[in-house]
Formats: sequence, structure tokens, C-alpha cells
Amino acid sequence: MAPSAPPLLSRRLLALTLALAALVSPASAARKIPASVTPISRDLYRPSDTLLSEIKALVARNPDRLTMDTLRAGNKGYSAEMFVVTFNHVKKTAHDGSKIKILLSFGQHGRELITSELALSLLYILTEKRKIAGVDLSSFEKILEHLVIKVVPMENFNGRKRVEAGEICDRRNGRGVDLNRNWSVDWGKKEKDYNPFEEHPGTAPFSEPEAQIMQELSKSFKPHIWVNVHSGMEALFMPYDHKNTTPDGAPSHLMRSVLENVNHRNFQDSCLVGSGGGAVGYLAHGTTTDYLYDIAKVPMPFTFEIYGDEKASTEDCFKMFNPVDKITFDRVINKWCMAFLILFEEGLRTLPDGQVVSQGALDNWVPMGGEILERNMDQKSGGENGKLEGLDLGMQELKTYFRLFMLSTFLLMFMFCSRISKNRSRDSDEQSIA
Repeated sequence: MAPSAPPLLSRRLLALTLALAALVSPASAARKIPASVTPISRDLYRPSDTLLSEIKALVARNPDRLTMDTLRAGNKGYSAEMFVVTFNHVKKTAHDGSKIKILLSFGQHGRELITSELALSLLYILTEKRKIAGVDLSSFEKILEHLVIKVVPMENFNGRKRVEAGEICDRRNGRGVDLNRNWSVDWGKKEKDYNPFEEHPGTAPFSEPEAQIMQELSKSFKPHIWVNVHSGMEALFMPYDHKNTTPDGAPSHLMRSVLENVNHRNFQDSCLVGSGGGAVGYLAHGTTTDYLYDIAKVPMPFTFEIYGDEKASTEDCFKMFNPVDKITFDRVINKWCMAFLILFEEGLRTLPDGQVVSQGALDNWVPMGGEILERNMDQKSGGENGKLEGLDLGMQELKTYFRLFMLSTFLLMFMFCSRISKNRSRDSDEQSIA
């Protein structure tokens, strides 16, 4: 039986606990970890710098398959840095235009350490490791020849640093914004149980450098499949997050079919499958996945929730979002690495040829709150690592502004004509009296 979604009451209790902690002592309350709260398991989880260094070393050992880019952005005195690892098997013999392009993001929320560990393990499987829990992976080699995979192992590096410094419940970035509420689809809408400590959406869509980098990356790469990896429960989600429904039509059926096949083949139908807004128990506004489906037109955008301890106290954040013993840790890593390999296979089998060969131009973009400052390429991999394009004001936003302009003009003309009519009527009445 599929595990139930975390009850809404538990979410509200967690939000209330975090808010009270911040009010008592915003600067230091989160750093004082009570004895009853589980600390970070240092024997299982690498420090962020160590994990990224290990990924850099892996890239250096496998230049025929891996390359790494460093992306940086900043505004208003705040900056962010992000590493992007690209896997491209047999580059010299296969044309990238006919390959499935997959974008995977891990560590968007700082407290979800297990997701970045999964990213590292997946990169090992794509290059040096040939087995998962004794299962031979040679059968997937042919599939990998048809894929280009970009992996963001730690999207929220600054937020991760806050967690490592003791703010163990924090999911936000370095200046207190939830990166999975900073995208433009239904941005800024607040539910009744909204708490800024948990879900602060920022001052505007894409106000945060991390979101700017990811938007730019999605625009330049144009993935066919996107997965945003989180923890807190075990689930395979598709759009939408901001409403209790899934999209209409054949694309939605294809997405659900892929997720149900992954669930059946790898999890024995034990994961929740469906829309995030319909299954979790609360709606989320301004999420990455909804933007990539509605605006960027990614054919298959998903959210994977890879682990959750529903019995953990609402104050015990590390235990709630991360395995704390080696047996569970290894089981989660192995199980979800296999899930990704099955996803790759299902995506290759399911995506129509027309979507693989060519995707339409992405012309629906909102202005960013800052700018991409720098992009370093540690290794070059042909045309795909060309200079990132600047973002322009998208057609969808222009149409919206035009409609608002026309509505305002109509209202002003109506008011003007009404005033003239009233003046004429008053003059006529005065003349009749005279």
C-alpha cells in the first residue's frame, strides 16, 4: 500500500515550530540543537565542500563522459554558485540532436542532504560503478548512448551551508527565500497556513540568483525530461503543484504512464503517483516543475520525493528528511539510482520522435531580478557549452501587460465619456431651468 502523504496538521506544526524558533532568537535559535533532536550523521553525509570536490575528481577521471560547468549569478549584494555536470556517452559517434536531454536537480532545499548524496551516487553509476546492490547494469549501457544528462548536484549551496552551521531545519537559500516558490507560475499566492520561514517566495519571480541560473540553464539546454529531487516522503509527482489537478490531454497521460511504470517496476506500486497539489495535502505556488511545464514546455517535468520519516517529531528535521542509519541510507540510494535508470529507459521508449529531434523555441520568460555574472567552463564539450543567452521578456508576459493596458484604457475612456455625459446633462438641466 502506498504511504500516505504527510498530514496537513503535521506540516502546520512544523511551520509553527520553525516560526516560533525564529521569533525567539532569529540569529541563533536554529543553531542550538536540543539533545532530543537528531544531528547530521557525519559518518553518512559528506560536508558540502567534500561532496563537490569528490564530484570534481570524478569528472577529471572520466573526461570522455563527463564535463563540469560552474555558473554564478548575483544581485543586491547576494551571490550564488552552482556546479552543473554533463554526462554525454559516446560523444564522437552520436549526434546530440537525436538524443533525449535530461536535467536533474538535487539539493534545492538545504535540509534535504540525502538528495545530493543520491546525485553523487548516480554520477558514479553513469561512469565507474557497474552494479547496484549486486544488479548488473550492463543492459543499460545501450540506453545511455541515447542520452545527454545534466546533473545539478547541489542547487542551494548557500542554504546547505546554513544547515551545516546548525540551522538544521532550514530549507531556504542564503537570504531566506524558498527556491521552490520563486518561479513565476502562480507566484506569491499564499495559502491559509502560509509561513514565511518555510515558504518565503522572494520579492518577485526569479528574484534569487539560484532560480535565475536554473531558469537560464533550462532555456539553453531545453530538456525533454526534468526531475526536481526532494525528500520528505516517497512519491513520484507530475504537474501541477499549485492546483489539485493534472494537465489535460495526451502529454499528461504519457507522464502518468512513465511514472506508473517506474513505480511498478522499481517500487512495487508503493509510491504515491499523481500531481503534487493533489497528493501532498497542500498546494504550492511558484514551483519549478509547474513553470517548466506551463512556460518552458518541457514534455516531462517531474518531482521525485525519495525519503521521509513520518514518525519523526516535527522538531527533528534531519531525521524527518534524511535516513540516519547506514542500512536505510544504502537502501534509499540504491533504490532511487535504479529508479532513475528505469526512468531513462521509459523516457526513451515513451517520448515521441518529434519531441526528441526538435523542440519549439522557448519564448515565455519573465524578467530576472538580477543577471548572470559569470560562467566558467572547467571543460569544453562542443556547441552545447556555448555562451548562455540573456533572458528576454517573454511573449506571455507581454500579452498580459497588453491586456492590462487595454483594460485600463477602456476603463479610462468609460470614465471620461461618463463624465462628459453627466456634464452635458447638467448643462441641459440648467438651461431648462433658466
